[in-house]
Amino acid sequence: MILGASGFLGNVLYKELSPYYDVYGTYARDHAVLAQNKRMFQWDAESESISLLLQELAPDLIISAIRGDFSAQTYAHFDMIDYLIKFQKKLIFISSANVFDVFTNYPSYEYDKTLSESVYGRFKIKIENALLRLPNPLYNIVRLPMIYGHNSPRVKELKIMHDLKEAIEVFPNVVMNATTHDKFAQQIHYIINRELEGVYHLGSRDLIHHKELVYEILKGLELENPIFKNVYNSNEDRYIAVIPKDNLLPKNLQISIDEVVQNSVKLS
Repeated sequence: MILGASGFLGNVLYKELSPYYDVYGTYARDHAVLAQNKRMFQWDAESESISLLLQELAPDLIISAIRGDFSAQTYAHFDMIDYLIKFQKKLIFISSANVFDVFTNYPSYEYDKTLSESVYGRFKIKIENALLRLPNPLYNIVRLPMIYGHNSPRVKELKIMHDLKEAIEVFPNVVMNATTHDKFAQQIHYIINRELEGVYHLGSRDLIHHKELVYEILKGLELENPIFKNVYNSNEDRYIAVIPKDNLLPKNLQISIDEVVQNSVKLS
């Protein structure tokens, strides 16, 4: 069961996994097309408990790709954890590089200490810590960097901003890694298929400055003379990167910054 299957990442996972597994998904708001799909269930974390849906579908694996109110998400995840313990099922929790946003002097690896100064990062840490107290077979934590790729929201926004001749906000001092939605879906498929356990960093193994990455994507899209708005959060380089080290996937499932750029500029 994919929570948030109507969202960008949830939908990518739904399309990747549906040919191979018995997949169900949730969507929050009224959606005429999804309402006709008998594998899609309307569920709003802010007004409904997840418990009834878990009882009805009895999923062996839950993938959490939901967004929205942090308090509502927290309650839902703790209900899911009760379900995991009771029935010995599994949750894949999609987390973020933001769980390390206090540590700016170096990239972060899978089992580094988490600490965040952002509300979003602290929310993710709260769920992560609850999962880390469970037996290993009951969860995966997958942390993502910024996601690009053809037709991704970030690439679409770059095109729109360029066409409108609006300034594109970039962070020249931010050193980051990245990935694409296509590679992310393949990696999750592999983790499920091989019944892997633990924490995974699903970003590129190499790094780039944020402004340079945006510039390379615009160049590949042949969008000339972009207008940049440089945002400096510090005078020194600031790392926001989740690098895989302990739990490496096979080479064909790893990704480089060059591949991120190439995937972001390819035709759909």
